[in-house]
Amino acid sequence: MPVSSWIALGVIGFLVLTAVVGPWFVSDPNVGETSDRLQPAFSPGHLLGTDGQGRDVLARLVVGTRLSLLAGLVPVLFAAVIGSALGIAAGLVRPWAHKTIMRTLDVFYAFPAVLLAIAIAAALGSGISNAIIALAVILVPPVARVAETETRRLVGLDYMEAARASGAGPVAIAVRQVLPNVAPPVVVYCTSLIGLSIVYAAGLSFLGLGVSPPTAEWGLMVSDHTQYIYNAPILAAIPAVAILIASVAFNVLGDGLRDLLDVRGSSR
Repeated sequence: MPVSSWIALGVIGFLVLTAVVGPWFVSDPNVGETSDRLQPAFSPGHLLGTDGQGRDVLARLVVGTRLSLLAGLVPVLFAAVIGSALGIAAGLVRPWAHKTIMRTLDVFYAFPAVLLAIAIAAALGSGISNAIIALAVILVPPVARVAETETRRLVGLDYMEAARASGAGPVAIAVRQVLPNVAPPVVVYCTSLIGLSIVYAAGLSFLGLGVSPPTAEWGLMVSDHTQYIYNAPILAAIPAVAILIASVAFNVLGDGLRDLLDVRGSSR
């Protein structure tokens, strides 16, 4: 992998470490003193200052890392499993079944992904669980498309014909012959989707459709701090930069994995 991918991996490792052990080393992110509100960065006891309620910004940023990464990883994990299963099935079944599966998934492409996620989250109600469900739903179709494309490429190869001739059933072929070859492009694609999922999850929280106050989460922090954008713009900038760094890191890592796993551009 190129140096940029190793740097991205280091950034992701730091974010994961922060999410796991960081909350042990910071103060309560939901407790603040009114007398300490809107303290600037590098104030005594507040490295990144305080927000409009006197809560420590660094503590909320650190604790919020856990939920932000969770909202990025979990929907992609569900999408990878469900989308791969649907894509592989669509690539192996008869033409009429293939069309049924893929045309059903194509319905989701009729709506912009962001608007569809907002609509689903609004219908289900606010909360991190519902936000994860909404994101998983919109991410399944593109993952299924990647898996289906790769499966269709494999169907006509000699070793697939040999597997059928040996009496292997559809499930055995899917698990032993297709899945190992479909996994690399799906992993590469899903790695890039994690960054997108983080951005979408932050957007849902910004709109009030994700986590509920006073929970610490990057998107909610941006939403809370927009009212101070003229007096203390750094408050909104700090979580926004964290979202940007996490998203870019996962995208760069995905590019590095593509080169490492020698995934063809057409599969992606």
